[in-house]
Amino acid sequence: MEHRQEIAYQQDLFIGQCKDAVCPSDRCEDVHRAKAGQEGQVDKEGRQGRALANNNLMAIVCSSGNLKQAYTQVKRNKGASGIDQMPTTKFAEWFVQHGQTLTSELLEGRYHPQAVRQVEIPKPKGGVRALGIPTVTDRIIQQAIAQVLSPIYELEFSERSYGFRPRRSAQMALRQASEYVAQGRYIVVDMDMKSFFDEVSHDRLMYRLSTKIGDKPLLKLIRKYLRSGIMSGGLITQRTKGTPQGSPLSPLLSNIVLDELDKELETRGHCFVRYADDFSIYVRSQAAGDRVKSSISAFITDTLKLKVNEQKSIVCEVNKTVLLGHTILWDGSLVIAKENVKRFKDFVRNLTKRNRGVSLEQVISELNPKLRGWFEYFKHTKSKGLFRNLDGWIRRKIRCFRIKQTKRTIGLVRFLKKHGVASYQSWIIALSGVGWWRKSGTPQVQQAMSNSWFVEQNLFNLSLKYQELNY
Repeated sequence: MEHRQEIAYQQDLFIGQCKDAVCPSDRCEDVHRAKAGQEGQVDKEGRQGRALANNNLMAIVCSSGNLKQAYTQVKRNKGASGIDQMPTTKFAEWFVQHGQTLTSELLEGRYHPQAVRQVEIPKPKGGVRALGIPTVTDRIIQQAIAQVLSPIYELEFSERSYGFRPRRSAQMALRQASEYVAQGRYIVVDMDMKSFFDEVSHDRLMYRLSTKIGDKPLLKLIRKYLRSGIMSGGLITQRTKGTPQGSPLSPLLSNIVLDELDKELETRGHCFVRYADDFSIYVRSQAAGDRVKSSISAFITDTLKLKVNEQKSIVCEVNKTVLLGHTILWDGSLVIAKENVKRFKDFVRNLTKRNRGVSLEQVISELNPKLRGWFEYFKHTKSKGLFRNLDGWIRRKIRCFRIKQTKRTIGLVRFLKKHGVASYQSWIIALSGVGWWRKSGTPQVQQAMSNSWFVEQNLFNLSLKYQELNY
């Protein structure tokens, strides 16, 4: 009877059938009843800036409400499986059987994280970025830790740090940078750290955590995550420094490490913005920029024990560099960086390859999410003409894709006639010896697939949305 009740409690924790889920252990149950009071205590202690030596943060991490929230977030993010190959959708079922054991191991300090699976993804400018994919269980635990620690550190983080923080975004960082430029700071010190996530010192990070967090079991668990192995090519290697990119805890830890840099820049009175490990400092002259670059590079190397990428760190005019995919003009306005336009067009070319062998409906359904996301990110730029040109280019790519599907001369004639083109005009285009791309730009094909035709196909329109936003 008791065992059946325990299973029901675990199911309630993750499928949300009950409003008040019961935790899988007596210790966690006490935490659940006092959760609101403890969270208030965390918030109060954080405001006063004291180390949380008397707070049982590990118990809050393991509380039912916090774990449920972490599971919901990880499930929403989806993501690939770790080395155990368990998908996110199977975790609730697994937790029914093993949740009590897992929670007990966490509270007693006996839990050992599994190795992360390493994958490599190409960088936009060449090279690869190594990502570590933890197991679903470890992702949920790390998310639960981040949910508890984030409110504590958010009270101390710099106002000019924008990456991976609640209620902050890249657009806010760009807006702040634009204000600096509009004030006359036309020179930017664009700093880049070399392999930041691979160079973070574990001892230094743990020291910074210990000055604020007094819960030793939680600190020990975080160190275990920092030192967890990496599986690559079937072999597991031990990590002695760095934090794996791809884990829910990594963004918070990186902000904790770089908050020391933020405080140093603020102490020196610099105008800067930072997004993750990329930061830019805005000054009024080239000489000032050179001095700042030299002194900040020394601070990063000597104090933070990190490396500066000298090849990518430059001092230049603001319109000659890129910030978060944007270029800032002399008046502080934003335009889309050329390299981002090129990557966008490469994506569209890949989707609209004439030999893909998929339907037009599928092409548009795959293209629309990219168009919407790209527009949302760049909608605050001065890009009216660019959006209009891109719309025209995308429509021509789709016209070319569609007429290529007709294959034969008679097929193209029938398609054009069906969409209102005169018979003799259809035959002129179909019998011409030019290629598909040149045919796609002819008046006859544009008549058959007019702008109103694309509206019927539900193709997202960049320039139309831009007009709606700015009028």
